Amino acid sequence: MRPTFSAKASKCLVVGGLLLVMSLAFAGLVQAANLTNAEKYWLTYMREEEKLARDVYIVLYDKWRLAIFNNISQSEQTHMDAIKTLLDRYGLPDPAKAEVGAFTDPGLQAIYDTLIAQGSLSEVEALQVGVTIEETDIDDLGVAIDAATRKDLKSVYNNLLQGSLNHLKAFVSNLAKYGVTYEP
Repeated sequence: MRPTFSAKASKCLVVGGLLLVMSLAFAGLVQAANLTNAEKYWLTYMREEEKLARDVYIVLYDKWRLAIFNNISQSEQTHMDAIKTLLDRYGLPDPAKAEVGAFTDPGLQAIYDTLIAQGSLSEVEALQVGVTIEETDIDDLGVAIDAATRKDLKSVYNNLLQGSLNHLKAFVSNLAKYGVTYEP
C-alpha cells in the first residue's frame, strides 16, 4: 500500500508544483494588467535610464580611471536590479540590452551618445556628465513617484531617489576638487 501512496503523492507534488508555477505566472500577468499605463511606462523607462547611468559610468571609468565612476556604476547596477525585480513581478518585458551602450529607447541612445562625447573631453566634463545624469534621474524619479499608485513602486523609486541624491553629492564633491562650484 505504501508504494501506491508514494506514487500518488509524487504525482500530486508534480501536479501541484506545475499548478503553482502556472498560477505565479498568471498572477504576474494579472498584476501587470492592474498597473496604470504611466506605471508601466515609468518601470520600463527607469530600467533603461538606470542602465544609461551605469553604462556611462563604466565607459568614463575606463577612460579616466576616477574611482567615483567605478563605485557609482556598481550602485547603478543595484538600481537596475531593483527595477528588474519589479518588471518581473508585474510580468513586463525587460527593455535593457546586455551590451554596454546599447538601448531600446532611441531617445536614451541619443542621450548616451551625447554624454559619452561630452565626458570624453576631460575629467571635469566627465564629472559634469555625472551631475547631469543624477539631476535628470532625480527629476524623473519624482515624476515616477507621483505617477505610482502601488506601495512597492513608490518604495523602490524612493530608495533610488535617495541613491541618486547621494550620487549627486559625490559628483559635486569631486568637482570641487577641480575648483568647480556646483550651480543647480
